[in-house]
Amino acid sequence: MDRETVAPGDQRSMTERMRAGDLYIADDPEIAEASFVALDLMSAYNATTARQAPLRRRILEQLLGGIGEASEIRPPLHVDYGTNIRIGARCFANFGLTALDVATITIGDDVQIGPHVQLLTPTHPVDPELRRAKWEAAEPVVIGDNVWLGGGVVVCPGVTIGENTVVGAGSVVTRDLPANVVAVGSPARVIRELGPA
Repeated sequence: MDRETVAPGDQRSMTERMRAGDLYIADDPEIAEASFVALDLMSAYNATTARQAPLRRRILEQLLGGIGEASEIRPPLHVDYGTNIRIGARCFANFGLTALDVATITIGDDVQIGPHVQLLTPTHPVDPELRRAKWEAAEPVVIGDNVWLGGGVVVCPGVTIGENTVVGAGSVVTRDLPANVVAVGSPARVIRELGPA
């Protein structure tokens, strides 16, 4: 399906469509260039050693849209663009974080992320003809302050997780989770509320 069929009269660039959360085609040259920049920085970051903390920090500051004080991400890290990711202060992400940031990914302060967590913003049309024509879109992900995501958690497009919430290892979060709860499973369901510390 061509552009006139999908978006008749829409003169926005594919980058503008992507940023607005509308259907777009990812192999647009401007989008591809942004991806290449991110892939180069990501490769450099993933090639660093534990003793190169200052270099790691410099690369993250170039790659990401923002990263707070005393936050650490253990390589390997995988992103689409990086520039759509904002991470608060004192966060820790263990090995193998995949943060596909076609739309924004916002991570609050003091967030703990286990190994091999996936934060996914991209979506694809259910319509097979649109998919075949390579149209896609994205929805933002928001992780509140002091959230703990256990190892292997998958957070799906458009999900917000409230502050202090704990998501058990291997859970798939398909819908928003409120603050101050423990959620587990696929799809993740609230199993208990958390009281004051």
